[in-house]
Amino acid sequence: MSTKIRLRALFALLAVAVLSIGIAACGGDDETTTSAGAGLIESNPDNSGVQITVGSKNFTEEFILGEIYAQGLEAAGYDVKKQLNLGSETIALRALKDGDISGYPEYTSTALGSFFQVPADEIPSDAQEAYDKAKADLANEGVVAYPPTPFADANAVGTLTSTADKLGLTTISDLKGKSQDLTLAGSPQCSERIDCLAGLEQNYGLKFKKFIPVDIGLRYTVLDKGDADLSILFTSDAQLANSDKYTILDDDKGIIPAGNVIFIADQKVADQAGPDFGATIEKVQSNLTLPVIQELNSRVDIDKEEPAAVAHDYLKSSGYVD
Repeated sequence: MSTKIRLRALFALLAVAVLSIGIAACGGDDETTTSAGAGLIESNPDNSGVQITVGSKNFTEEFILGEIYAQGLEAAGYDVKKQLNLGSETIALRALKDGDISGYPEYTSTALGSFFQVPADEIPSDAQEAYDKAKADLANEGVVAYPPTPFADANAVGTLTSTADKLGLTTISDLKGKSQDLTLAGSPQCSERIDCLAGLEQNYGLKFKKFIPVDIGLRYTVLDKGDADLSILFTSDAQLANSDKYTILDDDKGIIPAGNVIFIADQKVADQAGPDFGATIEKVQSNLTLPVIQELNSRVDIDKEEPAAVAHDYLKSSGYVD
């Protein structure tokens, strides 16, 4: 797909996101907040010379998010540097605590499960509940967590839309009485995870004809080739952008932990950076709905565009930068 078509698609998605925010704001007071919604980010001279280093983990979505936050903060007048390929969450958190970076985008489910060993079946599926818990735990570590993104990047049960239509599948519960004839694909760790095979068996009472472990990069290939009827996908996958080829089954029992993004930062750095720091972070992520992040991921993973350029297009289309 051409860049022009992608830009039109992104603009359309952002227009819907902005309209939704505007509708939600109606009926409230007349005060306009600076932390979210549309409006150009203004450069504050007070932020000049305040050094901020934005980090990220080492995959596409993180690269894009890191660029969005970094470019937004730069527009606000901060002196911004980037370290956008740090590695795993443990490496990123260590870089944060060591002062190598000021902050980076993390996921509520990852923070709770990896940093604080919260069992997967105790991580809330509700975004606000998961954020509140992660925020409190991180605060004890001297780390501030800003409110979550609108989108969540979480595990999901996916299938070809043709299969969903044929079997009448819209929710995971719809698999009851049918799963015994179906093959499920997932990561090698899937059999032990509550947001994967283990949870589907324990909480939904499902039994599958066969489970096949596959590399993460083959999660769509097994569906396309007919090697599996169902596959564990990620809700923000690039393959789901502007496509009706695949269907995600609704987690109607809410067993899958919330995977919304939270930008986490060193508390001392955040305090020194002043109010524009948090306000800018919340502002630039306010339009990141699931269709929008899918589109951004698609432009990098499928169209092979650079994360920095994709992030800039998002910020410009949102009206945050010129």
